[in-house]
Amino acid sequence: MHNSSFLPRQAATIVLFAALVSVPLRLLAQERPVTVQVKIQRPAAAKGEKTADSSGVAVWLVPSDRTALPVSEPGQRPRVLQKNKAFHPHLTVVRVGSVVDFPNRDPFFHNVFSEFDGKRFDLGLYEAGATNSVRFDHPGVSFLFCNIHPEMSAVVVAVQTPYYALSDKNGVVSIPAVPDGSYELHVWYERSVPEALKALTRSVHVTTDSRDLGTILVAQDPGFSTAHKNKYGQDYAPPPSQSYQH
Repeated sequence: MHNSSFLPRQAATIVLFAALVSVPLRLLAQERPVTVQVKIQRPAAAKGEKTADSSGVAVWLVPSDRTALPVSEPGQRPRVLQKNKAFHPHLTVVRVGSVVDFPNRDPFFHNVFSEFDGKRFDLGLYEAGATNSVRFDHPGVSFLFCNIHPEMSAVVVAVQTPYYALSDKNGVVSIPAVPDGSYELHVWYERSVPEALKALTRSVHVTTDSRDLGTILVAQDPGFSTAHKNKYGQDYAPPPSQSYQH
């Protein structure tokens, strides 16, 4: 004799099993990164380059619902190293509120400063082996220089989201751990102009089945230059001559 309650119990078990399986599947799908393909539109004079490097483009996603942002978790602090009269890395993206370390690994003094949009600061002179730190407590782009060595420059971009990444040399951007939802997409590139970058801002919707946001064309400013003044707004003094009178 068959138990009359067997079939309902069996059906309920199958439904429960399917529900339990579907949750991990959805989570696995959301673990797939959100991807963007960046293409840099270079001036005509540069279009003949055989190997065009498309790295250095920052892309980030800000949730439409700001209350959905996860709480910042402590982790390894980002750092911008000073070595061989250069900053490493040249471009760093951090979440607002992050503290960035600036260690000096050269055998001479540096003076890191930023007097532009973003975080304004002046770390003053500090010697080889020393480390100074800065908290980037509001969103924006900070252009960094050394008041002693004019060839040194770097950028720190502070964003109000943990969902960001930089393009690789092929222009591929891969943003990990982005939950499904609606976002505002932002783009920043050092060799572009603010108006062109602002025009690239748009709304996007990320779903389990749609995590490729397509191709973004980023125009390069033909007049881009790394020339800058020192922290006093003056030209850098020329380097001392290596020759001398006997």
